[in-house]
Formats: sequence, structure tokens, C-alpha cells
Amino acid sequence: MRIRSLFLTGVAAAGLVLVVDRAASGADYPVLRGSQQTEDAPPRDFDSGTFNWTGFYVGGFAGQTQTRFRTDRGVMDLANGLFNATTALNEMSPGELVRTSPRDDRGITFGGFAGYNMAFGDAVIGFEAEYSRIDQNTSASTLEGRLLSSGPAIVASVQEARLNDYVNARLRLGYAYGRLMPYFTIGAAAGRFDTNVAVAADWRPSTTSTTSYFGYPRIAGGPKKDVWGYGMSVGGGIEAALADNIVVRGEYLFTRFNNVEGVTVNVNTARVAAALKF
Repeated sequence: MRIRSLFLTGVAAAGLVLVVDRAASGADYPVLRGSQQTEDAPPRDFDSGTFNWTGFYVGGFAGQTQTRFRTDRGVMDLANGLFNATTALNEMSPGELVRTSPRDDRGITFGGFAGYNMAFGDAVIGFEAEYSRIDQNTSASTLEGRLLSSGPAIVASVQEARLNDYVNARLRLGYAYGRLMPYFTIGAAAGRFDTNVAVAADWRPSTTSTTSYFGYPRIAGGPKKDVWGYGMSVGGGIEAALADNIVVRGEYLFTRFNNVEGVTVNVNTARVAAALKF
């Protein structure tokens, strides 16, 4: 009887130990294997993310450019000068005879830039310098005549210009929305041109005359290489910080060069760029 009681007591104790052991093991694995779920990292919120816009940066760009060339006062002054101090100016305006229609060229542009931004809260002020390779050109010519009381006068011109490349230095004003920054930019530009702008004139006593007045025919102007033209740039864009040291942008820029050897040049550029921030 005593042995039976001891046997039952031992069985009960062993069962209690087994239950406690399983409970402890269960506490180590509260969730079945494979049932745990992991959440993906939330996508980057460019509007609310933080980014330090202050610092130096350097980058490159590529885009599409449309360049418009048109006659300016320089060509007209050449034509007027060929009849300076003559009675022909009383009957005609030679400068009006060399006007041409605007002419366009299009192509790819590329280059590099470097700058520095300073952030004042969400407001950002920056200074940037760039070099643009463009290589666009057009040509035009005119031939006009007028029958004056003193005889026929003829004015001819050639107007060729090539914009090889240009540099500019610009101020940038932006406002940051986290990792996005729209901005406005304005500055000065200097372009390197090859030109061939020339005007020729002849003036004869009559339509049947085979000789011209003294000093005619006359020619003014001619080809020139590496002529520098100066103007301004204005535009805007939006930048996005993809990482703490990588910034990309989309940008539009209008650049104007006034009266380069008698030709005014307007450059419209849409481009994308990427920069490394330090």
C-alpha cells in the first residue's frame, strides 16, 4: 500500500515537471515559426524628409537647345556707314535693306557646373558657375536695290554666326520642401562666337552707267573668330536630393547675347543634371 502511494506520488511529480517544462519551452516561442511578419521600410517622403542644402557641389548636365539668330543694330550701322555724308541718305535708309528674318538652329548641349548653397531655414541662396558646349549656327544674306534721283544704289550683306560655347555665373534663390527645392536663377553670360558679318554697297550715276561714284563699291565688315559676346541668363527648375550627397535637377534656362558683330542671339535650353554634394 505504501509502495503504491509512493508510485502515484512519483508519477504526479513527473507529470508536473513535464507540464512546467513545456510551459517554459512555449514561453521561448510565443509565435509559430513562419508566422512572424516583417514590414517593408516606408518609401522616402521627399516633402517631409530632412536634408541639409548648405554646401559645395559639382555636376554635369545634358539637354536640348534652340538658338535664334536675328539682325541687330550692328549690321544696320555698317550699311548706313557705307553711305555716310552722301545725299543717298536723304532718299533711303540703307540699314533697313539688310534686315533678315530670325533664323533658328537646334541641337544637343552639355557641360558642367559647380556652386555653393547656403540654407537659412527653408530658404536657400546659392551661387553657381557653368560651362556649356553648344555649337549652333545659322547664315543669311540680303541683296536690295533702290533707284534714287542720283542713280541706282545696291546694298548686299552676309550675316553668319556660330555660337561655339558659353559660360555664365548665376545667383540661385530657392525654397526647400524637405528634399525638394524649386528655384529661380539669374546671372551674367559670356559666349564665344565665330562670325562673318559684312555689307557691300555700290552707287552709280545711272542705270546704264558702267562706272560707279568715286569710292564705290565699298565693303565693311568681314569674318572674325573667337569673338566674345556678353549678355544675361534667367530661368528656373526643381532639385531633388536622392541621397545625402546626390542631387538631381530639371531646369529651363534662357540666355541672350546682344549685338554680337551685328547679330543678337537668344538661347532656350531645357536640360537635366546630376551633382555630387560635399
